[in-house]
Amino acid sequence: MDSVAKVEKPQKGSFAVLWRFLPMLWPKDDRELRLRVVVAVVLVFAGKGITLAMPFAYKAVVDAMSGEAAAWTAAALLVLAYAGARFGGVLADNLRNAVFEKVGQSAARRLSARVFRHVHSLSLRFHLERRTGSLTKVVERGTKSIDMMLYFLLFNIAPTIIELTAICIIFYVKFGAGLVAATLGIVALYIGFTRRVTDWRTKLQREMNEVDNRAIGRAVDSLLNYETVKYFGAEEREALRYDEAVGTFTRAAVRNEVSLAWLNIGQSLITNAMMAGAMIFTVWGWSQGRFTPGDVVLVNSLLMQLFRPLDMLGWVYRSVRQGLIDMEAMFDLTDTPAEVIDAPDARPLIVTDGHVRFEELAFGYEPERIILKGVTLDVPAGTSLAVVGPSGAGKSTLARLLYRFYDPTAGRIIIDGQDIAHVTQASLRAAIGIVPQDTVLFNDTIGYNIGYGREDASQSEIAGAAKGAAIDGFIAALPQGYESMVGERGLKLSGGEKQRVAIARTLLKDPPLLILDEATSALDSRTEEAIQATLDGVARNRTTIVIAHRLSTIVGADQIVVLDDGRVAERGTHGQLLGNGGLYAELWLRQAAERELEEVAAE
Repeated sequence: MDSVAKVEKPQKGSFAVLWRFLPMLWPKDDRELRLRVVVAVVLVFAGKGITLAMPFAYKAVVDAMSGEAAAWTAAALLVLAYAGARFGGVLADNLRNAVFEKVGQSAARRLSARVFRHVHSLSLRFHLERRTGSLTKVVERGTKSIDMMLYFLLFNIAPTIIELTAICIIFYVKFGAGLVAATLGIVALYIGFTRRVTDWRTKLQREMNEVDNRAIGRAVDSLLNYETVKYFGAEEREALRYDEAVGTFTRAAVRNEVSLAWLNIGQSLITNAMMAGAMIFTVWGWSQGRFTPGDVVLVNSLLMQLFRPLDMLGWVYRSVRQGLIDMEAMFDLTDTPAEVIDAPDARPLIVTDGHVRFEELAFGYEPERIILKGVTLDVPAGTSLAVVGPSGAGKSTLARLLYRFYDPTAGRIIIDGQDIAHVTQASLRAAIGIVPQDTVLFNDTIGYNIGYGREDASQSEIAGAAKGAAIDGFIAALPQGYESMVGERGLKLSGGEKQRVAIARTLLKDPPLLILDEATSALDSRTEEAIQATLDGVARNRTTIVIAHRLSTIVGADQIVVLDDGRVAERGTHGQLLGNGGLYAELWLRQAAERELEEVAAE
C-alpha cells in the first residue's frame, strides 16, 4: 500500500504537499477529464487575451472622441467592441469553470475516498487515541480545500502571472522601460509584504484551527457521553468546559482578524501608491504631448485589471496556504502507517474444520503494560472454549488478537494449520463472527443494522436472524418495524435490545468461528435463558470462544480456561475446576452468593 510507505514530510504548509495532489488532475485512465483540462487551459488564455484587448478598445473610444473630427459611428462601434470584449472575458471565465469543475470534483472524490479507506485500515490503537470529531474535521477541511486551491492556483494566480507579463510587454513598447521597472518593483514589494505578513498570520490561523479542533472534539465527546453527563448531573460542568474551549478559540480568532486588518491596510497603501505614480507619469506625458488621452485611459485600465487580482492576492495566498495546511493534515493521515498489514505473501484463509490454537501468546498495549504472558490455548474444531478471570486478565485481548486488531509481540495464532499473520485480514475477519460486550449500532434502521452482518442478505434472511435472536417480536411491535431508526449509536434501544441486534447480525453472517464476548451481559435472566439456548444451538456446529463474566453461562463449555495476571491459572471442565477448589471455584461461590442475595432482594 502506497500510503503505508514511509515518505519524507514536507515543511508545514509548503507547496510540496500540492505536488502530491496535482497528478490526480491528469488521470491516465480517463480521456474525458484530460480533455477537459486542455479545454480549460485554452479558455484561460482566451479569456486573458480578450481581457487585455478591452483597454485598447477603451483607449480607441477616448481617442476617437477627443479627436478634432470625432466620428460618432466609429466611437459607437468601438464602445460595442469594448462591451463585447467585457462579455467575452466573462463568458470565457465561466465556460472555463464549467468545463473544469468535473475534473476538480473527481480528483477530490478520489483523494477523499482514498483517505477514508486508509483511515479504516489503521489500527484500533490509532482510533482509540484520536478524537472522532477532530478526525472527521481534518478530512472535511482537507477535502474542501482541494477545490478552493485548484481554483485559485489555476484560475487566479496563473492568469495573473500571464496578465502581468503581457502588461509589462505593453508598457515597454508604448511607455518605456521605466514604467515596466516601476510596475515590477511595486508588484514585488506587494508580494513580499503579503507573503511575510501572511506567514505570520498562518501561525495564528494554525493555532486557531487547533483550538477549534479541541473545541469540536470536546463537544462531540460530551454529546456522545450524553447519558453519563446526565447520570452525574454534569450539564453545567460540561457547558463550562465547552465555554472555556470556545473562549480560547474566540481569543485566537480576534488575533487573527486584527492581523488581517493590518495586512489589508498595508496592501492598499502599496497598490494605491503604484496607481497614483503611474497615473501622474501618464498625465505628465500627456501634458508634454507624448501621450494621448486614450493612453492615459489605457494605463489606468491595465493597472486596474492587474490590481483587481492583486488586491485578492493576500486573500488568495492565505487561502492557498491554509488549504495546503489542511491538505497536509489529511495527507498525514494517509502517511500514517497501518500497524497491522497483510504480509506480502498473504493468502486467503481457508477454514476446513475450525481448529484454533493460541501458541505462547505475549502482548501488551504499551511496553510497560503487558497483558498476556505466554498464553497457550487449544480449541479443537467444533468445540467451545470459555475464558474467565478477573477484569484486566486479558480475556477480551484474546478476541482482539484473533481478529488481528493487534499483532502479538510474541507467539502466534493458528487456524486449521494456517498462521493468521500470513493470511489476508479480509478473509480472516470474514470467517469470524462476534457478539461484543459493548454493542454500538449505526444511526440507521434496525433492519439495516441486522443486515450489516451480510451485505447481500434478503429481507427474509434478516427476519430469520432476528427470530433466532428473539428480537422479532420486539421489531414487530414497532410502528415502522424493520424500518425503525435506532438513533445515534443505538441509543433508542435498551442494552438488551442492542445486544440482541448484535446477536442477530452475527447469526446472519453465519461464520465458522464464533466469539461471544459477554454476549448476554446486558440481558435480564429470562431473556438470557432464551438467548443462551439459541447461542448454544448455534455454537454446536462452530468452534466457539466464550469470554464470560457470569460463570452460569459457560457450565456446558467443553473446556474452561481461567486467566489471571496474563497467564493460564487453571483449565478443565466446570466439574473439574470446581473439584480443584482453586480460583474458578472461588469465583463460582462468590457469584452464587450474589445470586442468592439478588433472589432474596427480589422477593
